[in-house]
Amino acid sequence: MAELKDGIEVRDVGLRLGAHDFRFDCRLPAGVVIAVTGASGAGKSTFLNLLAGFDAPASGKILINGTDVTHSHPAQRPVSLVFQENNLFAHLDVFTNVGLGIDPALKLSAPDRSAISAALERVGLGGFERRMPATLSGGERQRVAFARALVRKRPVLLLDEPFAALDPALRNEMAALLLDMHRQSGNTVVIVSHDPDEVRRIADFALFIEGGQVAVAAPIGDFTSRRNHHGLAQFLQG
Repeated sequence: MAELKDGIEVRDVGLRLGAHDFRFDCRLPAGVVIAVTGASGAGKSTFLNLLAGFDAPASGKILINGTDVTHSHPAQRPVSLVFQENNLFAHLDVFTNVGLGIDPALKLSAPDRSAISAALERVGLGGFERRMPATLSGGERQRVAFARALVRKRPVLLLDEPFAALDPALRNEMAALLLDMHRQSGNTVVIVSHDPDEVRRIADFALFIEGGQVAVAAPIGDFTSRRNHHGLAQFLQG
């Protein structure tokens, strides 16, 4: 199989976690929003962790934009991550939390500091630099996490159910912000979601994971019209 110069290739990747076996094989296009769906425990977060480097495969290869990252440290991969819990440090202000995306040692140049302020403006948090995470709403904390991803300027953004704890109106607002950021950067977005309406609304391509394997991988039109897979059909019915 020829290697992709762009996009993500998960080539016959296998691993075992506890009593669960996983084997993933798929190709994901570059520059689009990719939704990862499936039942709880199917392997969605494990799939994302493999791309991020938090789990190491026992076999197979992972390539991002043609580069083999199978054994690369998470910090060396061309990816940024946003999690449901935001991963903000409670004792650090908003500016510093975003600055960690540029340099964990916080050795920030003047252009770095300008980039942080610009990213906060971009996500609607201009003037929030000295606010502490405890003073922010759930949506504001999510915006801080997005700003941190922006300053990292990585070609792939991984999101593990980032909107699950938000109310429906705020979910829609954050999804719109994510799409706006994506349109401006042209990055590849891989987002885990349990919400079929959200998948239809934001994704260009989607995966359905079942039993630790990629059962369906298709452009969103084909994905949402697929009726010959029982698990996927149930998911789409919501």
